[in-house]
Amino acid sequence: MPYRAPVAELRFVLDHVVGFDRVAATETFAEATPETVDAILTEAGRMCTDVLAPLNREGDLHPAHLENGVVRTSPGFGDGFRAIADGGWIGMSADPEHGGMGLPITLTMAVNEMIGSGCLALQLNPLMTQGQIEALEAHASPALQDLYIPKLISGEWCGTMNLTEPQAGSDVGALRTKAEDNGDGTYAITGQKIYISWGDSDFAENICHLVLARLPDGAPGTRGISLFMVPKRLPDEAGNPGVANTLKVVSLEHKLGLHGSPTAVMQYDGATGWLVGEPHKGMAAMFTMMNNARLGVGVQGLSVAEAAMQHAVAYALDRKQGKTALGDAGTGSILDHADVRRMALDMKVDVFAARSIAMDCAVALDMAKATGDAAWQARGAFLTPIAKAFGTDTGIKVANDGVQMHGGMGFVEETGAAQYLRDVRVTAIYEGTNGIQAMDLVGRKLMDGGAAAFAILDDLSGTNHEGLDAAIAALRDLTEWLVAQDMQDRFAGAVPYLAAFARVLGAAYHLRAAEADTSRAPVARVATARLLPEAMAEMAKARSGAEALYAVSSDVIAA
Repeated sequence: MPYRAPVAELRFVLDHVVGFDRVAATETFAEATPETVDAILTEAGRMCTDVLAPLNREGDLHPAHLENGVVRTSPGFGDGFRAIADGGWIGMSADPEHGGMGLPITLTMAVNEMIGSGCLALQLNPLMTQGQIEALEAHASPALQDLYIPKLISGEWCGTMNLTEPQAGSDVGALRTKAEDNGDGTYAITGQKIYISWGDSDFAENICHLVLARLPDGAPGTRGISLFMVPKRLPDEAGNPGVANTLKVVSLEHKLGLHGSPTAVMQYDGATGWLVGEPHKGMAAMFTMMNNARLGVGVQGLSVAEAAMQHAVAYALDRKQGKTALGDAGTGSILDHADVRRMALDMKVDVFAARSIAMDCAVALDMAKATGDAAWQARGAFLTPIAKAFGTDTGIKVANDGVQMHGGMGFVEETGAAQYLRDVRVTAIYEGTNGIQAMDLVGRKLMDGGAAAFAILDDLSGTNHEGLDAAIAALRDLTEWLVAQDMQDRFAGAVPYLAAFARVLGAAYHLRAAEADTSRAPVARVATARLLPEAMAEMAKARSGAEALYAVSSDVIAA
């Protein structure tokens, strides 16, 4: 089934669920008028439906590959990327000083969702570039900004993020890549990085790598790490790609999914790089990029969930099998069967919830930028790990249920249902696993004593829905309890706490939607009657603490 960009649904969420009008009312984002929003969503939706969606299967069947040291991308990906770049979609939220549109990050996330639904393997490329632009805007010298940002925005050059090393994994502080001062304002970067999304391509003039490395006087751990811009080709005096830098793609990973996205092992052999930000402050600079990417990855999970849902529901409506209680009043398809309908409605409920959480988070970030209000910043920071984890968990669950709805045909590659599950599975792993997101939520994000969490719960309270109000109250009590626990007990309950928070948020968003449009009330009832009760079970898990986990020895676990 061809993908159809959910333009009207996105507009509904912005207008009636997350209060985007507050963003448009600020001086910073005054140009984000209703007419502008409509034009952006409509044009981007058309591109994603007509240009990008046909590429999704091509990337899976004809993966990117390494040929004599050159990465060859999937058929049509170069044209697809050019459509994204020429439309201005890469630099939507970038500073107009360097050629960006200066639009709210909320609109960028809305467009990114549709691009990811169209072709997630390709969407990874501009997502990495967008994060790099933000990091350079916040931390790079004016000279680096003037050279790199305009070309990143235009799509002439593409950006990557180089953190992970074979021996380090999520422990970034254990990196071994080193940087040595060349004495001329540049540094020699030596080391190996793995899992580098879009580490190279055959359609960009230059690939700009942001690389974490340690200077000789850098302290151990993350405190001694610096960040460097290391381009594939060294810019000449005119700012054009010149001679090749001493770096290369060693190999491409053979992955479960996302075959059209080349994931590279990168080798740097005294490669020339430029310091971004202050020495030994690289993690602060990289986190600017990573926080952008974490929300973006949550949106990627949502992207696949939307596409997989459309695919599965279309199949269910077409598949005729068996008799149901609806009889002649139904569609005559398997969608009339109670269990198939359960799966379809679970999909619909969670896709809406994931979209609303992501857009709410983006609105908070935009309001923080526009107003400088610390409360908005705290709200955005608190919602980011929830948006990332719930968005990607939803993508995996919806894609998995999509395979189930197809029955045996879901296990057959020709139907395309399995690709969604294979492609989305990694989103719960990269940019910080979902477990790390949950630990961040109960750790760093509760360092304020729960103030940000309580502010969000205050905003949700008073729904006059008995079940939701009870869940909100229970979540407040749980938050107070977690704040009083030691960190190990918090971590043991982190994942269920995040899941419970997402369930409560989702139910509240559905009720707002039903108030704005009564035709949405039946779906809201599914959200509150069938899925909201899961929040109470998750909260019970979150209170169980760490003792039971560590009472079982490693020998018993491995037996």
